[in-house]
Amino acid sequence: MQSAPAKRLPQSPGGRAKRPGWRLLAAVAGAMLAVFGQAQAADRAAVLDIQGVIGPAMADYVTRQLAELNPTDTRLVILRMNTPGGLDSSMREIIRAILASPIPVVTYVAPSGARAASAGTYIAYASPIVAMAPGTNIGAATPVQLGGSSPLPGGGSEQPSSSSAGDAESRKAVNDAAAFIRSLAEANGHNADWAETAVRSAASVPASQAVKLHVADLIAADIPDLLRQIDGRTVLLAGKPAHLATAGLEVVVRPPDWRTQLLGALTDPNVAFILLLIGIYGLIFEFLNPGMVAPGLIGAICLLVGLFALSLLPIDYAGAGLLLLGVALIIAEVHIGAFGALGVGGVAAFTIGAIMMFPSGAPGFHLSLWLAGAAALVSASFFMLGLSLLVRSRQRPVVTGKEALLGALGETVSWERGEGRVRLRGEIWQARGAGPLAPGARVRVVAREGLTLIVEPA
Repeated sequence: MQSAPAKRLPQSPGGRAKRPGWRLLAAVAGAMLAVFGQAQAADRAAVLDIQGVIGPAMADYVTRQLAELNPTDTRLVILRMNTPGGLDSSMREIIRAILASPIPVVTYVAPSGARAASAGTYIAYASPIVAMAPGTNIGAATPVQLGGSSPLPGGGSEQPSSSSAGDAESRKAVNDAAAFIRSLAEANGHNADWAETAVRSAASVPASQAVKLHVADLIAADIPDLLRQIDGRTVLLAGKPAHLATAGLEVVVRPPDWRTQLLGALTDPNVAFILLLIGIYGLIFEFLNPGMVAPGLIGAICLLVGLFALSLLPIDYAGAGLLLLGVALIIAEVHIGAFGALGVGGVAAFTIGAIMMFPSGAPGFHLSLWLAGAAALVSASFFMLGLSLLVRSRQRPVVTGKEALLGALGETVSWERGEGRVRLRGEIWQARGAGPLAPGARVRVVAREGLTLIVEPA
């Protein structure tokens, strides 16, 4: 028997057989790899470090990181916190980012000895879960009125007189802060009554008591311990329940980048103050010596960077005005020469303005008194140098103009009937004198009338 001829695949125009199956297999394999890679990438927890004062740099760091994280890549965000507090504006910016985050955020007060004071308490209450390491504390959330009166003492148990504008402002700030932290506590199921006490009475509790009072949810020795304890919990995320599966998550620390570190350095009041001074004096030296270029260029750059930093900081504008007035008075003393009156007033205004410009209420945002004193000393030295140069110039003999000829010695060239010509410093002048003078006689100038010198025998 003859076997039936084998069927052959249709040939492509190039002569090769079509193989439709390999394309399908490649597509399926690619999809499986993508799904597997996505599942692998999602198994991680991002750790953001909030260490130190909460200011514009820290707010920029946290908000940028929360915006960059993708829910498909990250299942949990841990804010590892150790802060004495900070600015209200920066705190609220971080809280808005936490509340808008599609990824659950856990505030972890760590390591041992750390604290979540003042603004840190509000941020912790904005998080669905609050964890604390052993030996940490939380609280002391009373707001501070920068540039104004002190907050209410005693948690508001004693109501101040309504006639005091400063007390009214304090009451407004405390009541607003109490309502804000209570709303955060109610949204995340934390102890709202204690939160209000922390605002009104500056209460603070250690980690063990915080868990008993339901201020914190748990005590964890480290981040792996934290992930084990919160695994399987259900939290509210944007008002909807979310199940946490945190066991075995890969921990990825995302430290502050160079931008955050640079912004943090610039928003240090001491650095901003130094930049402001360099800018002012650089421009002064450029105006006094036009064409030097370097002082003006450096001064302009430092002044603009310093003004940018000041725009982000809580400053007292009355203090800033006094500082600029002091600099202006010192410059006026150098140019006008009021023999110390303007200079002394300028140094005093400069020192008082520097101290007033940065209120001491916000932790970490006050000016060093040593730096203010050193700057005042430098300004006083500049004033004394200008004053000494002025006095010395007034004591120096005049070498130009009409007065420079008085007392100068010359010799007669020709003389007749009380008038003639004299040679003085290589020049021939018309001269007049009281008595007869022989040619070549030494004479001294005693006065000048126009282009005629009045001379006498030397």
